Amino acid sequence: MFKVQEIREIIKLVDASSIDEFVYEADGAKVKLKKNNGVTEVAAPKKVQEAAPVAAAVAAPAPVQVEAAPAPAPKAEAPATPVENTADLHKITSPMVGTFYQSPNPESPAYVKVGDKVGEESIVCIVEAMKLFNEIEAEVKGEIVEILVQDGQLVEYGQPLFLVKAE
Repeated sequence: MFKVQEIREIIKLVDASSIDEFVYEADGAKVKLKKNNGVTEVAAPKKVQEAAPVAAAVAAPAPVQVEAAPAPAPKAEAPATPVENTADLHKITSPMVGTFYQSPNPESPAYVKVGDKVGEESIVCIVEAMKLFNEIEAEVKGEIVEILVQDGQLVEYGQPLFLVKAE
């Protein structure tokens, strides 16, 4: 069985980390923490032993919600007219987990902006991972239609960064 203090400690650790979901099962009890829009939920265990007094503290009738840090904004710049059909657009994706940067340094202009023409080897951004700055190339010839992330935002492996109208 879980002690209340153990659950509180797990909540703090999940809240401070970048993980979105945590599940732990032991002795028939299950704790599931999931971040949703700045809220962490604690689900009650499936099987609760009657003899354990701590089980009553864990088995809440509904999920307990704990305030978490606000989530970052999902979009950076939006084009003047929203992109309706993205099926025919090429997505430039992040090849790794890291931090997205639009320019080589804070004083420099962005590598690309909406409306810019790019070639296969054009550098469109940098993704920093473990203090290594990796230049990301367009890999397609075309026009930047939309930038999907903000400068300085954390990105995941395979996350779309740009939409390009291929030529």
